[in-house]
Amino acid sequence: MKYFLYTVLGVAALVGIGYFMGGGTSGAPQNNAPAGNVSVQGGTQIIEIRAKGGYQPRTSIAKAGVPTILRFVTKGTFDCSASIRIPSLGISQILPQSGSTDVAVNNPSVGTLQGTCGMGMYPFSVDFKG
Repeated sequence: MKYFLYTVLGVAALVGIGYFMGGGTSGAPQNNAPAGNVSVQGGTQIIEIRAKGGYQPRTSIAKAGVPTILRFVTKGTFDCSASIRIPSLGISQILPQSGSTDVAVNNPSVGTLQGTCGMGMYPFSVDFKG
């Protein structure tokens, strides 16, 4: 019985380490492939991010130097991801429970724009490439 308990605890520890080292709590795939959530409409780049239980995709890749809008889409969002914070732009905004909200980024330079939910639990980022 003693060895069985040690085996169970060992397996649980390995699963826990793998979970935390894997870097995700949402169960969504964690990869760096382009998300397909960026489009250009009338010369403006639109980056669509779904907000509910975090942000999907967590990382977006877009073009630098193009007028850009972050479009946050909510659908029955009642958690803290309905509150966005983008410190580098001085943005702290509450999103509607359902709908879409546009945040202008103007002409972003090459680099990474980072944001979180209002509580800092759910991060998102946009990598602007040249």
